Amino acid sequence: MQFHLNGFRTGDPSLLGAAVPAPTQGATLPANLPTEADVLIVGCGPAGLTLAAQLAAFPDIRTVIVEQKPGPLQLGQADGIACRTMEMFEAFGFAERVLKEACWVNETTFWKPDDAEGADTSRIVRSGRVPDVEEGLSHMPHVILNQARVHDFYLEKMQKSAARLTPHYSRRLARLERDADASNLHPVTAQFERQDEGHQGEVETIRARYVVGCDGARSAVRHAIGLSLKGDSANHAWGVMDVLLNTDFPDIRFKVLIQSASEGSIVLIPREGGYMVRIYVEMDKLNENERVAGRNITLEQLIAAAQRIFHPYTLDVKEVPWWSVYEIGQRLCDRFDDLQSDEVATRVPHIFIAGDACHTHSPKAGQGMNVSMQDGFNLGWKLAAVLQGRSPASLLHTYSAERQALAQELISFDREWAAMLSGGASKDPGAVQRYFVQHGRYTAGTATHYKPALLTGPSTHQRLADGFAIGTRFHSAPVVRIGDGKQIQLGETLLADGCWRLMAFAGHGDVAAPGSPIARLCGFLSDSPESPLKCYTPLGADIDAVFDVRAVFQQSHHQLAITDLPGLLFPPKGRYGLRDYEKAFCALTDIAQDIYALRGIDREQGCLVVVRPDQYIAHVLPISDTDALAAFFAGLMLKTHSA
Repeated sequence: MQFHLNGFRTGDPSLLGAAVPAPTQGATLPANLPTEADVLIVGCGPAGLTLAAQLAAFPDIRTVIVEQKPGPLQLGQADGIACRTMEMFEAFGFAERVLKEACWVNETTFWKPDDAEGADTSRIVRSGRVPDVEEGLSHMPHVILNQARVHDFYLEKMQKSAARLTPHYSRRLARLERDADASNLHPVTAQFERQDEGHQGEVETIRARYVVGCDGARSAVRHAIGLSLKGDSANHAWGVMDVLLNTDFPDIRFKVLIQSASEGSIVLIPREGGYMVRIYVEMDKLNENERVAGRNITLEQLIAAAQRIFHPYTLDVKEVPWWSVYEIGQRLCDRFDDLQSDEVATRVPHIFIAGDACHTHSPKAGQGMNVSMQDGFNLGWKLAAVLQGRSPASLLHTYSAERQALAQELISFDREWAAMLSGGASKDPGAVQRYFVQHGRYTAGTATHYKPALLTGPSTHQRLADGFAIGTRFHSAPVVRIGDGKQIQLGETLLADGCWRLMAFAGHGDVAAPGSPIARLCGFLSDSPESPLKCYTPLGADIDAVFDVRAVFQQSHHQLAITDLPGLLFPPKGRYGLRDYEKAFCALTDIAQDIYALRGIDREQGCLVVVRPDQYIAHVLPISDTDALAAFFAGLMLKTHSA
């Protein structure tokens, strides 16, 4: 973590200098809604808080977040945090805190009916055991943590940001309208009815440039723009409970998938703290058009069903902090913004929906909360780029295009997985284990692959870095920082600050000496009028305010001196012009950890990897192809004054 750039100060280094006045001493909530906002976020769920935390990095953007509930979430229902989500938490700066509190899911075990000759088939036996995450898939694990704690970390991030962003609670969205006049700077008007004590029934009106509905499956924002969730229920009733129990079941602290002979299936998830577990229990098959509420399933029935499936092992339930019953269903909106398909060419969206407001999943694939947060991360940097004048408003079309197609793909996976767990594989219990292994990248959150479009270049030069597939997330690997010899994950540098990353991987023998490919690239980026840094970095801003240039070399860090590298790789920044010594790295000499070997980078030529602000790879180019680099950004950014 870097601080003291603009002078020494004591205290918490994560508490940024405020760009707005701090709240009055003792105040817990913003008193009233402002009359105007750049971005109005409706809902403090995972999508809304991710979006708010991203926008809080830009204090010049007036962000307002409103929630109908009276305060922060205390007990969440979603608990699985995918590897990809942990990579994102690293960008927001609280991954280590999550890792410390969470339960790490290391292995998944599979249980089936005892099919030995003469055996009692009502007994379950272990049939397999696999690592929960494919080796090398991510430097982050799959973990389990109460959703409320994730919310806490986001809220703290927002409160410590320069924007000092805090939610407005106890407000119900009563009306939302968009002005058809394209010249209106704040075309969306929202009215909220206050529900807090002493203010019940009061109506507040706010006008916004953009509104994002993150208000759940019953989204009022979605309803206001005429969209609906479409899909079918799988007609299976499931129960879920968090329990404190005593048991002789040996895998109680592993993730477990159980298929019984006749009593249904169970998914068991160990929870944080060492004692609690979450148990998903398959209950009855529903009749056509029947809702689970009509069955009046009780907690006692849920516990009894679990005890039957676990036979011959015993479950002595001591306490159930939370339980629920639900029906499996996957539903999706046709679009994630307020445009009709025939309006895309002539209008730009001003109202968006994210998370459960536009897609819902079954709980057992662990998609809902994780995909929702990725929605917010995808949209946040795009709104910031448009509001700060760095990109045209047409960039916002890419949100619905990218995320709706991805949600459709994930829902198809979720539907297949839910069907298998609901008895679809009962004749072949081993099929569940095979499917789990084959599709592990979906549950890990790393299967996202954006297709070639405005933000993803063609695969012309993909061979230069086979392991950095264009359109996929940046797959981190270890490197050594030249400035201090510290080994880090290169992915740690991809912060949630709205910056593009230009990652240059030097070819064989290139130490950035004058005339070398790396030196010429740095010279172009620093001095050429066609350089993205010169074209799109605001006047007076730090050199890495929009584009963060970093380089990786193949030599040992003992063979290189940071001060011998081009100035762009240790640039002066801040009011004192202090040098940033954390831009240049070396690959590890151990071939098993060498980033060139791990990610298939061409050792002779090297390459330039362009990484989006949301950590997805936008392009792979030869280091020398500065024309293609300039052309790529010319298609999605607006020129500003040269720095």
